[in-house]
Amino acid sequence: MDSNITKVATHISHNESLIFERSHPGRAGFSLPPLDVPETALDEIIPAHFQREDDLAGMPEVTEVDVVRHFTRMSTWNYSIDLGLYPLGSCTMKYNSRLNEKVARIAGFANLHPLASEGEAQGALQVVYELQQHLTEITGLPGISLQPAAGAHGEMTGVMIIRAFIDARDGREKSAQRRTMLIPDSAHGTNPASAHLSGFTVKTIRSTTEGLTDLDHLRELCAHGDVAGLMLTNPNTLGLFERNIQQICRIVHEAGGLVYMDGANMNALVGVARPGDMGVDVIHLNLHKTFSTPHGGGGPGSGPVCCTKELEPFLPVPRVVVRTRSGSDGVDSPVFKLDFNQPQSIGRVKAFLGNYGMMLRALSYILTHGYDGLREATEAAVLNARYIAHGLLADYEKPFDAPPMHEVVFTDKRQARKGVHTLDIAKRLIDYGFHPMTIYFPLIVSGAMLIEPTESVGRQELDQFIEAMRSIAREAVEDPELVLNAPHTTRIGRLDEAAAARKPVLRWKPREADTEPRAVARG
Repeated sequence: MDSNITKVATHISHNESLIFERSHPGRAGFSLPPLDVPETALDEIIPAHFQREDDLAGMPEVTEVDVVRHFTRMSTWNYSIDLGLYPLGSCTMKYNSRLNEKVARIAGFANLHPLASEGEAQGALQVVYELQQHLTEITGLPGISLQPAAGAHGEMTGVMIIRAFIDARDGREKSAQRRTMLIPDSAHGTNPASAHLSGFTVKTIRSTTEGLTDLDHLRELCAHGDVAGLMLTNPNTLGLFERNIQQICRIVHEAGGLVYMDGANMNALVGVARPGDMGVDVIHLNLHKTFSTPHGGGGPGSGPVCCTKELEPFLPVPRVVVRTRSGSDGVDSPVFKLDFNQPQSIGRVKAFLGNYGMMLRALSYILTHGYDGLREATEAAVLNARYIAHGLLADYEKPFDAPPMHEVVFTDKRQARKGVHTLDIAKRLIDYGFHPMTIYFPLIVSGAMLIEPTESVGRQELDQFIEAMRSIAREAVEDPELVLNAPHTTRIGRLDEAAAARKPVLRWKPREADTEPRAVARG
């Protein structure tokens, strides 16, 4: 190919116009079929005061082929879990079987109207009920609600249940003195927000030099009689299992509080250990992380809450329960019902029963894996993280000696001596064809790089990732400018992230001087 043509083609692909900029008056990407009903004036259908007055001015006018090619080209610029490893620590970005997607699209489920009667929705209610049974067995906690829409929503629901229980146990006046929620500094960042939204004051528990909850500090904070509970992430965001979990629960219980466990990291526990057996009172799960639903743009999410029998009366309503009906032939059959008769319930936290499609995917995931498969997935997730931990130990600083669970944290301490920091390493990793890991989190580790490979990555790709990271470590010593100016293979180079955060441009506007549109942002 002629070099000039190559340059032009590269320039075009690297400077894709917005769909507004591709617009030309008179072009149309569709044609409507002829009317098969009498034509009616719009004012007769929609009152004038409900109609737009701008006639959708400024909308792009393009042909069908323009639209298809434009968005198809842009889709090739995105990194996705279908392309390769997504090592975002704390996010569990794993590949999800297409079978689970197929199940979620079964017409009888996908097209069921949310206002269908119980009699018309028996199959859907059975799915909810069976998923509840599996999740209570997995967590070791018998009470459950699938209503919460995502992880943080599940957190808040769990904390609301704790508050309702303490109010009922102690009485409103006495329980008003118990409004402190303890949260380790290694917890997920949404925990404090969930506690505040539920009316609690947060006190932070220090971590030890080993990266675990400081028991002495926990006892000190529990000594004042104002503790309602503890929000504990386990394994914590350092990727470490809180081996003193039973002692932690005992300390909080003796102080009159309850233990909420953030179950976002259940990818390290499913089939191996149950939070209920550890002394935990309430936990949320992330169906959109641990149990198959696509995470990150593939949502919505689902954050079920499981709890002890003691807390069960406070769960959201309605709850899906099963009753027995005797048929005319004398054979009993199950009937699934919506139970609203829970006077101590915190009430509804989500419309209808929650995000139902996520429940279909999760049940499909659980049934296709079975007990042995779920345990194997967990063991593979932990093995993969430890494989990476071992592979990078010679090149990056690992701040904690304990073997990690499903994710491992490194720091930029060695590379910082050459002026190369975590952000630079992450940007350079893009040039090697990998999505960057989570950076600068957890906050208690300076220059943190949190890596979670998940169980869906094979050894060959793990080796490629390790070699890429080791190569970047060498570059940081031999040619730091190469790393500092990365990425070099993307269409727009390194963005000014500070300016994007401080002065975001969130909408496209046409030029005022003429009718030619222009783009004010390409983010």
